[in-house]
Amino acid sequence: MKAVRFHEFGGPEVLRYEDVPDPQLRKDQVLIRVRACALNHLDLWVRKGLPGVKLPHINGSDVAGEIAEVGEYVRDIRAGQRVLLVPMVFCNRCPQCTSGQQSLCRAFTVLGNGVDGGNAELIAMPVFNVVPIPDSLTFEEAAAVPLVFLTAWHMLVSRCHIRPGQTVLVLAGGSGVGSAAIQIAKLFAATVIATAGDDEKVERSRQLGADHVINHYQQKISDEVRRLTNRELCDIVFEHVGAATWEHSMRSIKPGGCLVTCGATSGPDAKFDIRFLFARQLSFLGSYMGNMGDFHQVMQHIFSGRLKAVIDTTFALKDAAAAHRHLENKEQFGKVVLKV
Repeated sequence: MKAVRFHEFGGPEVLRYEDVPDPQLRKDQVLIRVRACALNHLDLWVRKGLPGVKLPHINGSDVAGEIAEVGEYVRDIRAGQRVLLVPMVFCNRCPQCTSGQQSLCRAFTVLGNGVDGGNAELIAMPVFNVVPIPDSLTFEEAAAVPLVFLTAWHMLVSRCHIRPGQTVLVLAGGSGVGSAAIQIAKLFAATVIATAGDDEKVERSRQLGADHVINHYQQKISDEVRRLTNRELCDIVFEHVGAATWEHSMRSIKPGGCLVTCGATSGPDAKFDIRFLFARQLSFLGSYMGNMGDFHQVMQHIFSGRLKAVIDTTFALKDAAAAHRHLENKEQFGKVVLKV
């Protein structure tokens, strides 16, 4: 089969479109003919070099396609079905997995990080990772939803227990996870303040449902939050940017509110005054991917049309390097998708 691999860490130029051996299907697995695979910032970090990544490596967490073959032990699913993949790998045996906390499994990793992913024509996965999709979703739309909607749902619903009427600040609303967070917060009837980096992203964030949008290159986020909320500030701050926005994020939380974070795209070093944390009785929450329950809950809203994939651009698989550059340059609003 054809795949995009890299044999050394580095920039987009290390990505090679080349022939690789077809996956060997186990009896408990399903072979997927990949039709689309979306990019995430994780793909950039893995390509640049993360601990535990074995070379050569195939990126790609978000996969949609058709079932090409099923293993001997697989039931209730057949060749030809249109499916997407749950982008998580876990043991499915430990106490964490069997209690529904898969992201706490010691063997947990993200598809395309600790194991080869979907930037290829074929991929073999356990049957519990395979979810049939309705005909109303294109392969590109299906590939654009798994990782970011799972992450945003786990952050807002499972970790923060979002409630109607709350005010939510979403950093970088034009990112994949940010565009998902805007929609999920509005699903819960929250007031959403989003940030964006240019006029086009400001307008598209409003179209997604944001009640207010701050241009984070032209306006001071925490000052604008204070003005927009009449000094009340926010119940939830949805963070994934890191060092560049951390101070503004902290200053935007009302007493008793929470900050939830899943990433640090601008850098991992964040400092704060501990007295600020305890005096205001704030909650700082970490969140990493999600659990199978989260995934199936959010997919119900995707399949019903209440939540929608946001696609910026599609590239052919052989043009993966150009797709990486597009994402790295922060040119996108929503998801960048590779067509296979």
